[in-house]
Amino acid sequence: MSKITENMTIMEVMNMDREVASIFMKFGLHCLGCPGATMESIADAGRVHGIDVDKLVAELNKYFESK
Repeated sequence: MSKITENMTIMEVMNMDREVASIFMKFGLHCLGCPGATMESIADAGRVHGIDVDKLVAELNKYFESK
């Protein structure tokens, strides 16, 4: 399993496991089905929404490592 990076799109990560939706939502990214989720990187979404991208990516990786 590859590590999640800030350069991946939200949809790429969602396609790996839909359960991560709760992590994105916890960080304030609620529009997981919007066009931005398929085109913007996690880093881009983080900048737009004022999210700590490093913390989000770390939590996503922790989730996948625990599986």
